[in-house]
Amino acid sequence: MSFQSTFWRQGVFRLVAIGCVLFVLLTAVAMLFYPGGTATDPTTRGYSFFTNFFSELGLTQTRTGQPNTVSAILFITALTAAGAALAVFFVVFAQFFVHSTAGKILSGLGALCGVLAGICFIGVAFTPANLYLRAHGQFVLWAFTAFPLAALFYTVAILQERRYPKRFALVFGVFTLLLILYLVLLFTGPSFRTAQGVLVQATGQKVIVYASIISILIQAVGAQQVAQRR
Repeated sequence: MSFQSTFWRQGVFRLVAIGCVLFVLLTAVAMLFYPGGTATDPTTRGYSFFTNFFSELGLTQTRTGQPNTVSAILFITALTAAGAALAVFFVVFAQFFVHSTAGKILSGLGALCGVLAGICFIGVAFTPANLYLRAHGQFVLWAFTAFPLAALFYTVAILQERRYPKRFALVFGVFTLLLILYLVLLFTGPSFRTAQGVLVQATGQKVIVYASIISILIQAVGAQQVAQRR
């Protein structure tokens, strides 16, 4: 891919930032339309920020059988936009690390993992948990495995690239740590079958999802500024 045009050097990062903001806005609206029901209490009304998972917005039906059409459409749109933005960002971000062999290798690996993560998030969107639970769970697992690897590769790439501000390595470094901690919570944290477990797991998911959005938003804005200065 050629990064010679102004769009690929700068404008694409603006689109990535828009994709991040769009995810937050669309999922917020989807929460308003969600009929209700949590993993441990199907009788609740409306969306509970701390006891409903993001994926529940994408259910075709709630746990009580109510249709969830509006929320599902908004969730699929939001996560598809975010997944596509993520994949594009990690590919285009590689343009800043072509000045050394190490930079090319690290950014190439980061781009590969980032594209995989983006595709998996889109997969999450199109496999509602009430219809395709196994596939849904696999896409979630692969996404949150590939994502920290992408961030880690780019953290090292930024540190070894003299021309790129090192403060952005700190952003990715902290984010990578958060992703690893979330994986630990996912695998060793309290069970989804208890009210306390749902509270902890759903809250942890909210933290990591919004941390993901903020991290990529910061990186996209920063990359655009660096490209403009050059």
